[in-house]
Amino acid sequence: MDLGHMDVTVGADAAAGDSWPHTGNCAAMKVVLARIGDKWAVLVVRLLGGGPLRFNELKHRIGLVSQRMLTLTLRGLERDGLVSRTVFPTVPPRVDYALTPLGRSLLGPIRALSDWAYAYHDEIVAARERFDATGKTG
Repeated sequence: MDLGHMDVTVGADAAAGDSWPHTGNCAAMKVVLARIGDKWAVLVVRLLGGGPLRFNELKHRIGLVSQRMLTLTLRGLERDGLVSRTVFPTVPPRVDYALTPLGRSLLGPIRALSDWAYAYHDEIVAARERFDATGKTG
């Protein structure tokens, strides 16, 4: 997206009372949103908001996530400083995942987004059904 387009969009938003001061920093925003905008990351952060969990507990609570995808998600969240991984020297080794202080700071926005998704799920499904009935395709 070129910055000229962003300026137009931001200008329209500002006229509507929504100011966006970060127009020149889209690359930084994309990097962060790529991590926290991922559906699995959102679910992991939301679940870890209740306290540390082991890998299999997370996998069981999330449901339809592959072991590989959950592993990649946890590694990415750990790399970005949102999740910590603690290995306990037991046999077999026990590994707990927990939110870091930075990860905890993400809980508010994630809760708001997931609460919104829950509240408007039926409305969105109905809108999709109406759209699909028109025969339009993506």
